[in-house]
Amino acid sequence: MAHATVYVGFTVPQLLRGASRIFPAHSALVALRHSAFCYCTVNSTIKSKRKMDHLERTANNFRQEVISQAKVCGITNESETVKRLRLAIADKDFTFKAGQWVDFFIPGVSVVGGFSICSSPGLLERERILELAVKHTVHPPAYWIHTECTLDSEVALRVGADLHGYQEGKGNGYKMGTAKLYYSAKNTSELLFKKNILGLMNAFPGKITCRFHVTQQRSQICKELQPHVTEGRISEKDLEKHVSKDTLWYICGPPPMIESISKLLSNIGVPRNCIFFEKWCLQQSCTESFT
Repeated sequence: MAHATVYVGFTVPQLLRGASRIFPAHSALVALRHSAFCYCTVNSTIKSKRKMDHLERTANNFRQEVISQAKVCGITNESETVKRLRLAIADKDFTFKAGQWVDFFIPGVSVVGGFSICSSPGLLERERILELAVKHTVHPPAYWIHTECTLDSEVALRVGADLHGYQEGKGNGYKMGTAKLYYSAKNTSELLFKKNILGLMNAFPGKITCRFHVTQQRSQICKELQPHVTEGRISEKDLEKHVSKDTLWYICGPPPMIESISKLLSNIGVPRNCIFFEKWCLQQSCTESFT
């Protein structure tokens, strides 16, 4: 049976080949592996009100074994606060599925970043290119990307994913469902990838639709976007018409927004097991998957 899907969003035994060119000493790479797999296990007993970092949040999530060297081959400004990073991937065994994130290792930066992949697996297959969208924050990996990263900068990546409850689709007879996106931002300039989203709506009429919400719009909205924009926050009235036993709900945004939308969905009768969300840590400018 095909599912309807509603996305609610607010403005993813082989070691690194050629690791010595990025991390001068073998011990540094070993330390990174140890951190990625063990850091949270050791520190999980520490009781503290401090915010968990990326490795702590995702310590129990699956990681691929492949850590690949990558070189920055493109940097563009998606908005005043978000940069799109284009990375050439060295390792041919490096793969990912749509919706996954990467551990992001930077030479000279001890903190490991965690960023969702914003490009398609098809781009990686065709061109060995992967793209990330990173919002400016003071968190070291994001700050490095916005202030120090240049063309030809070298980093390392490892794919991670939350596979709890994941079931591989099997058999024939798959029927495409529908996807409805509610996308909220301060203004239309902060609506990242809006042209790509409009392109998908045109390519799959009736199957993929989007409603953009803006909360602090000061300028005129362009004609292309006007039919799809609502001023004001996403409301219960917007979402309740999509409630059904076959609808799955995916939420991504800052923790307060996730908590608010989750409560709203509960109020309109959406079962907890139909709600999936990512907790976007504003300090780290990353997305980390939870259900």
